[in-house]
Amino acid sequence: MARSRKYDLRREHGGMTYYQVLMNIAEYQVRKGRDGYRWDGQGWIGGDIDRLTIKGEGEGTRGRGLESGEVQALYSHALDPYWNLQVGVRHDVSPDPARTYATIGIEGLAPYWFDVEGAVFVSDKGDVLARAEAWYDQRLTQFVVLQPRIEANVALQNVRETATGAGLTDLELGLRLRYEKSRRLAPYVGVSWEGRLGHTAHLARTRGIDVSGLGFVAGMRAWF
Repeated sequence: MARSRKYDLRREHGGMTYYQVLMNIAEYQVRKGRDGYRWDGQGWIGGDIDRLTIKGEGEGTRGRGLESGEVQALYSHALDPYWNLQVGVRHDVSPDPARTYATIGIEGLAPYWFDVEGAVFVSDKGDVLARAEAWYDQRLTQFVVLQPRIEANVALQNVRETATGAGLTDLELGLRLRYEKSRRLAPYVGVSWEGRLGHTAHLARTRGIDVSGLGFVAGMRAWF
């Protein structure tokens, strides 16, 4: 009975192993002079306290291939019912040259139901980066959801190999309108503005890269 209480009973009342795969962004983008695609998603497996989390995101331009892409493998530990501490590894598969980073971050649900993520990355070359992002699901009707979203990236030093300048490097602002009759598969449309800032914008101009642009997006949010 003691073994049954310790293992079987606990497992049946919350100690089980769960999993989820969520593709928060999977979209086609239409911008002035170029069209492209973007994805941002994650999957996890584990219990209520400890989980293995895999994250991935990237974007590319039609006819030019992948412009940026990364994958993260993280150990996630619940600090309280709303916040998780995450540590692990990030690897950038693009742009060249590839980079691998040690990662520490936090994610959770802020007051007023804002989803928030923040992380610091230290590369195998000593480069230090940071990222913060937040989004909010505003339900307009039973099936229609408006999601404003913001993402900002910061670099501690100049990295000419990846055209990254010290300071605030880039900012993304988005607004997506989603039809969510089924939460598992929800199409959306919206607008997204992306811009490189500061010294990063200067390095981009010297390479002939667009500094900013407003685009229209259409995609699908899905989870399993």
